[in-house]
Amino acid sequence: MQSTNQQIGQLIAQIRQQRGFTQSEFAKQLSTSQSAVNRMEHGRQNLSLETLGRISEVLNKQLISVTGSAVNLRIEGGHELKGEITLKTSKNAAVGLLCASLLNRGTTTLKNVARIEEVNRIIEVLLSIGVSVKWQNVNDLVIKPPQHLDLAKIDHEAAKRTRSVLMFIGPLIHRSREFIIPYAGGCDLGRRTVLPHLYALEEFGVNVKTVTAHYNVTNKLKVPSRHVVLYESGDTTTENVLMAAALTPGVVTIKMASANYAVQDLCLFMQKLGVKIEGIGTSTLVVHGLSEINRNVTYSPSEDPVEAMTFIAAAITTNSSITIKRVPLEFLELELLKLEKMGLKYDQSPSYKADNGYTDLVDIRIHKHNGNLIAPSEKIHPNVFPGLNIDHLPYFVPIVAVAKGRTLIHDWIYEDRALMYTEMKKIGVNLELADPHRVFVSGPTRFKPADLVCPSGIRPAVMLLIGMMAAPGISILRNVYTINRGYEDLAQRLNSLGAHITILNEVDSTFTA
Repeated sequence: MQSTNQQIGQLIAQIRQQRGFTQSEFAKQLSTSQSAVNRMEHGRQNLSLETLGRISEVLNKQLISVTGSAVNLRIEGGHELKGEITLKTSKNAAVGLLCASLLNRGTTTLKNVARIEEVNRIIEVLLSIGVSVKWQNVNDLVIKPPQHLDLAKIDHEAAKRTRSVLMFIGPLIHRSREFIIPYAGGCDLGRRTVLPHLYALEEFGVNVKTVTAHYNVTNKLKVPSRHVVLYESGDTTTENVLMAAALTPGVVTIKMASANYAVQDLCLFMQKLGVKIEGIGTSTLVVHGLSEINRNVTYSPSEDPVEAMTFIAAAITTNSSITIKRVPLEFLELELLKLEKMGLKYDQSPSYKADNGYTDLVDIRIHKHNGNLIAPSEKIHPNVFPGLNIDHLPYFVPIVAVAKGRTLIHDWIYEDRALMYTEMKKIGVNLELADPHRVFVSGPTRFKPADLVCPSGIRPAVMLLIGMMAAPGISILRNVYTINRGYEDLAQRLNSLGAHITILNEVDSTFTA
């Protein structure tokens, strides 16, 4: 009878071969030797949970399942942050670009992609339908679709763990007349309607029926007979329509489009594919669709403004001075203005271009406020770009908590996200819930440690982590998969600035054959 190590080793070898890795290439990805990989695959090496986790990441295949347990963070709060941090590329751009790679029958190489759980879920879906996806040079992804996709084998479990799966509809209507897409998952932020997607796609002859646990998509593809006016100006809706238009021969005008950063990156990528797009960065996009795309292209998305806002909030909440490098300024100008009016001092470098050759970046140094911030006179609320970014709003909760005075935070987009803000009361924030969309925060706050379970929303979860970093003493934040959906190595990167965060792996795990 085989030992568990031998079973795991055989599974590792099998998946490695399916992914097209030699032992030498696999060893390089793991930062180990080929002989060590050989020992693993023959069951002659004990494997820690951390090693298995790293192997799972490289192979894009979960080797263990965790039951009744999770990865937790132990935060020793009260430490000042110092130094500099370089931003990673955008999570939201990456998932859109991965979906858009299905438009291309050639090879797509995406550079400097963040290795986060949301990206992993999209990769698992791509692999399940027959797409070749390989990591190279640690953070580059090489994607090559097959001649025919096997849509019947779509990975339902992976798809259900990400809302981004909806963006498969736009490219897949060019591959199949009928297919199913599992219900979208992701953050539990309340009822987020998919109707804007469906209304817009109807203009292309696409019909989407809601069936138990999935959407049934049928289409008789056509060039829209009129402008496609978006029912809501959402990022993913705009991206879905852009992908639908890319391979619809003719001219498609999209009105009320989002001009946000992920949409701009998708437009720039589609231009590399040969699709002409007018109006990038505006609410009206004119797409000149093609009949076929077959190109070998390389593209690097720009840096993540939400990550920039995360580090800004961490610096302010802990009264620290840090430098944040490669900040996409256009998508943070309003946030920085509001912080400036609260009394924050910061410096910024001259601008320079991102690797996509388009987005303007700067380096920003946040200065210590020493308790001199004043609560904003007006409410803080989000809007579609160029308003205050919807994903940035939660980070204003810990920020205004250290300011003098009372602030109204109005999160009108999601029904349930403001309810997650109330978790901040458990670490000392004076917060009053007015209704499911509005909270009042009174400061300054004397943060206190706590032992809490991560909220299901990415941003509220990180907001809580930031508050714990400001609370003198030991806090525990449990089940941080939510954070890992949107951030790569966030705890380690905060530690590089002087935070004291320890990753606790609970090992109630089972082998997944």
